[in-house]
Amino acid sequence: MDATLTEVEKGRRPTTIPGLGRALRTEEMVISMGPQHPSTHGVLRLDIVVDGEIVADVIPRIGYLHRCFEKHCEHMANYQQVIPYVDRLDYVAAMSNEFGYVVAMEKMLKIQVPERVEYIRVIMAEFSRIVSHLIAIGTYGLDIGAWTPFLYCMRDREHVLDIFEETCGARLLYNYMWIGGLSHDVKPTFKDKVLEFCKYFRPNIKELNDLLSYNKIFIDRTASVGVLPGDVAVNFGVSGPVLRGSGVQWDIRKNDPYSIYNRFDFDIPFGKGEKGKVGDCWDRYMVRVHEMEQSVNIIEQAAKQLPEGDVQSAIPKRISPNASGPRRVRYTCAPRPRRASWGTTSYPTGEVDR
Repeated sequence: MDATLTEVEKGRRPTTIPGLGRALRTEEMVISMGPQHPSTHGVLRLDIVVDGEIVADVIPRIGYLHRCFEKHCEHMANYQQVIPYVDRLDYVAAMSNEFGYVVAMEKMLKIQVPERVEYIRVIMAEFSRIVSHLIAIGTYGLDIGAWTPFLYCMRDREHVLDIFEETCGARLLYNYMWIGGLSHDVKPTFKDKVLEFCKYFRPNIKELNDLLSYNKIFIDRTASVGVLPGDVAVNFGVSGPVLRGSGVQWDIRKNDPYSIYNRFDFDIPFGKGEKGKVGDCWDRYMVRVHEMEQSVNIIEQAAKQLPEGDVQSAIPKRISPNASGPRRVRYTCAPRPRRASWGTTSYPTGEVDR
């Protein structure tokens, strides 16, 4: 049969069969990609509509990040045992997850942590922001066609992971911020290594900008692309760098400070449409670059002001009987309250409510 316009409008792609001079009618097929696909990391499913070898449409199905961690946490013997679970909610920025959880629990249990703990937590949280953004920036450039910046980002990330490993023995999942304190105090060389990293990393951000951020090909592929206006971002409940990339100057560390963030001098980067339109892909990318610069400023200030003290002096410990078994240590300062407690903290990809 001959191909007609009607068949094309119906989504069928007419293909001429060699030697027969007639068209072969093909129909679309829906293929499910993910959430088990290696590229979707268990958090995304894509319904891909294909017509032969042509991808005609892609329908994203979000909402696969729920891995029953909440139900697991309900059965933990004490609040401290939940921390390894929040680590795994986003293993790229585990320190930030811990920060949000312990802030909420300390608020509920009315625990005042030592000054030294506050400063170390801020340093670790900002380091966590840097390593998260380095992965986001490096892989973004890689997806667009730039290989070398990805290697540079991974190189710089290793320096931060070295500091994490020296402090708590882990490079990915830390269980470091505990309710009322920290699992370990930092080494005597911690302050010097932190300040050394700040001195090392600042020129590397400029190098990244020269190599990728202001590269003409990169700009052409990101400027005025994927524009998310500020009002739409707010209505959709967007937060973090994506919201700020749309020109909205909102950062929980400034607008509703927690911990000791109100003691530090830093700016809120936001999209300005420098290379295209406000809220485009380039703005969202560049906000993360500028946030790394501000994180370095915060880390440097916190390291210079780092006070002495015992990082475990406020960790509550009380022996309490177990109704169904032998006595054991329970890390609470009161029987389990029958109420909710919320602690909102800034996170590399948005705000976190615990």
